[in-house]
Amino acid sequence: MSKISSLAHIHPDAKIGDNVTIDPFAVVQGEVTIGAGTHVMSHAVVMDGSIIGKKVTVYPGAVIGATPQDLKFVGEKTTVEIGDGSTIRECVTVNRGTKEKWKTVLGKNCLIMAYAHVAHDCILGDNVILGNAVQLAGHVEVGNFAIISGLSGAVQFTRIGAHTYVAGHAVVRKDVPPFVKGAREPMSFAGVNKVGLQRAKFSPEKIQEIAEIYKILFIEKNITSSALDKIESTFPSSVERDAIVDFVKSSKTGIIKRPSKTESDDDKAF
Repeated sequence: MSKISSLAHIHPDAKIGDNVTIDPFAVVQGEVTIGAGTHVMSHAVVMDGSIIGKKVTVYPGAVIGATPQDLKFVGEKTTVEIGDGSTIRECVTVNRGTKEKWKTVLGKNCLIMAYAHVAHDCILGDNVILGNAVQLAGHVEVGNFAIISGLSGAVQFTRIGAHTYVAGHAVVRKDVPPFVKGAREPMSFAGVNKVGLQRAKFSPEKIQEIAEIYKILFIEKNITSSALDKIESTFPSSVERDAIVDFVKSSKTGIIKRPSKTESDDDKAF
């Protein structure tokens, strides 16, 4: 049975699942779906177009489903989708999509820490962590298990690959390929995300393979096209190799830069 405070404002058209808790002074508008077991805390606002999954926790001051901060937006019917088990901390803002993608998506089991912003048409995978005050501009894509540390930002249309780690206070202006660490200003390759891959149960052999692939791409003196050719000829097809190659080939903004000789983390990464 749901526990909905009489002091909350719930539009009668809102679709509320079983065992949902809505605290005093929360606001839920009409074109909203909230899945079973979700908890919306005091002073959170869930606006039209929000589709919230099961067992999601929305902390005080968060605003889900506000209209995009995009001058091209003209009131089209779009959505925000938040996956099961995700946590939206204090004062987070997640805007709904525009006609570009028609939706903004957060996957399952994401943790979006306080004061983070997820703009229109962003697509986040499962198990993504955004640190405090991370700011994602419109159309940013973030892969599964990526971690973006506090006070970092990503400009429009950039992509951050799966199992990546982006250091705090960083600015993502170019795509960050899967399985790596990105740091410094301007952002550059700072090694393979070995700790993250170990936590995700990648084998030592697979981590070493990923490291050798990125040695060809970032450390050796190869242009990108030649590096990709060498990677494909050196390593047999695998989920990880193909993910790296396909990501780089499909990049529209280009990928983050190579480390300089003085800032390379080769000894830690390889």
